[in-house]
Amino acid sequence: MVKVYIENYGCARNKADGEMMAALLYLAGHELVDTPEEAEIVVVNSCAVKDPTERKISRRIKELLDSGKKVIVTGCLPHVNPDVIDERVSAVLGVKSIDRITQAVEYALRGEKLISVPDWRKRNLDKLDLPRLSPRGVHFIVPIAEGCLNACTYCATRLARGVLKSYAPEKVIEWVKWAIRQGYKEIWLSAEDTGCYGFDIGTNLAKLLDEITAIEGEFRIRVGMMNPNHVIKFLDELIDAYKDEKIYKFLHLPVQSGDNEILRRMGRTYTVEEFEEIVKAFRREFPDLNLHTDIIVGFPGETEEAFQRSIELIKRIKPDKVNVSRYSPRPGTIAAKWKQLPGWLVKERSRIMHRIRLQISYDINKRYIGRKLKVLIHGEGKKGNIDAVTMNYKHIILPQGEKGKFAEVKVKGATSTYLLGEIVN
Repeated sequence: MVKVYIENYGCARNKADGEMMAALLYLAGHELVDTPEEAEIVVVNSCAVKDPTERKISRRIKELLDSGKKVIVTGCLPHVNPDVIDERVSAVLGVKSIDRITQAVEYALRGEKLISVPDWRKRNLDKLDLPRLSPRGVHFIVPIAEGCLNACTYCATRLARGVLKSYAPEKVIEWVKWAIRQGYKEIWLSAEDTGCYGFDIGTNLAKLLDEITAIEGEFRIRVGMMNPNHVIKFLDELIDAYKDEKIYKFLHLPVQSGDNEILRRMGRTYTVEEFEEIVKAFRREFPDLNLHTDIIVGFPGETEEAFQRSIELIKRIKPDKVNVSRYSPRPGTIAAKWKQLPGWLVKERSRIMHRIRLQISYDINKRYIGRKLKVLIHGEGKKGNIDAVTMNYKHIILPQGEKGKFAEVKVKGATSTYLLGEIVN
């Protein structure tokens, strides 16, 4: 038996992978500890979506090794840029090899090295067949697919996760039912792109949502990011599914640019007009829709006019939140070979977009002041007090509340990132 700590980076999908590895290690008799200081072996479950994230993880691996820990690296980084992984690590596992984590630990204890980073075409791992060891909390992540159907010119994640592999609806349903039996109140449906779920197995996300909402119990579903080019294919059906009260009225729909030529260069197979069509259709049915979108600034070829179109789109659509990313070239991608914009210009555009999106978010959140809303209480927040979410997944900070309970609150204040309120029932 050995003490192991798993350090997760990146998306909810990656966190679920970490919980699967934790279960396999636990069943093999190893002890999962709460801090890296307690551990003999640290598993760094990495992310490689952005260059700054990659540099941070590379430094962290070196830091752990220098402190005397044995380190196993898993996740997307081994696929995207293995050259930045310190050669002293004990094992390197790709995203399709997480089921070999116990073997990696055994190798590490013997002083041997295991490298298993297969191409996604060569290893067909169904992760819903793996066990899970999840912390006792309010929400539970259910992966519904891995990989995607897009070919974005800037994205390295698809090099790791591969082409879409949707998990069978019956397996997804069984995990949701299990989570509800365990007392979880919030189900996160996670994938690289939930919008294309089922396209490879003759179904779609709307049908899956209908099956999940038919499950008995008081719980809520948070649907992960979905790309516009897929959503528009079954838009009416998806909106009908969203009408169920068990689904948070939350939509993460990345647009990435407000300029159609930049979208074409990005390999995003939709137009700004199609993105707006989806948003308008959702808002017609759900006036309180909590819309999140993503914008990449400084993409190769982004002129001042193209950037201004992105600003105009954000001002026109007024999303509740905009995730602003500075473009950074990723290894193995087409866009990395193109002429890059100056770093100072990319930073300046990022600052401009951030100021706009914060003002829009604040203006939206102020309109909630005085309203009474139903919330699900998550528990103690990062900065004290109690964190809860509304039924359109806006975070609201409360002075008190019981974790895992639904409650009615009155909104007393607002910031650009969260609401302030108190329980009234």
